[in-house]
Amino acid sequence: MSLADFHFDWSLLGPPLLAGLLVVSTHVLLGRKVLERGIIFIDLTIAQVAALGVIIAGAAGLAPDEGGDWRSQVAAGIAALLAAALLTWTERHFRKLQEALIGSLYVLSACVAILVLTGNPHGAEHMQELLAGQILWTNMAQLWPVALLYAVVLAVWFLWAQSRPAAFYFLFAAVVTASVQLVGVYLVFATLILPALATHGLSNRKGLAVGYAVGGGGYALGLWLSVPFDFPAGPFIVVTLASLVLLTATVRRFLR
Repeated sequence: MSLADFHFDWSLLGPPLLAGLLVVSTHVLLGRKVLERGIIFIDLTIAQVAALGVIIAGAAGLAPDEGGDWRSQVAAGIAALLAAALLTWTERHFRKLQEALIGSLYVLSACVAILVLTGNPHGAEHMQELLAGQILWTNMAQLWPVALLYAVVLAVWFLWAQSRPAAFYFLFAAVVTASVQLVGVYLVFATLILPALATHGLSNRKGLAVGYAVGGGGYALGLWLSVPFDFPAGPFIVVTLASLVLLTATVRRFLR
């Protein structure tokens, strides 16, 4: 392996990096709110339910098995919004049990997905793609609708939704619907929670700045190094994000 192998190929890695930065733009903000509210599994659960929507639509012949087009997005969106409505209702009526209910919904949706895919000869491969993602195959045409959606969500969040707790689940569902299709369930969870852990205890402005640095750095480094080492990009980005969180925690401890 030579230094030339570590060249950052913009033609290959540019669109995936932009996809990662788009995901970071919303997930760091929402992840801090998830940690603050103590509903850690909400991101993993909504992501899994959105993936289940894609799987059911594919099994029913309403969308391609591999996902990725507008029909898959609609299926994922409907599933995620239904989950958001359910969790809004359970938070209102069973607040003390909310985290347990969120975790139960995740396990249930994951098991239903496995059962639906049982007769599919490519079921295991399809599940793996939804979990680990195919970020390296992202193209620019996929990014414009997601960028528009994220811009609307951020505008609604800052102008209206921050003081309305019930709106959180629905904005969260809209964001996760798009994110799962772009980067997979694992990266959705990692981008929400790991930067939030790295910035726990910091003020909102400083926490967002550090969180965006950790998130953006994790995607950039993970994509860059995954190519010469021939690692799957999605899982390696998760490992890189976790490494940056540990580094950030160490620096913060040293500076105290």
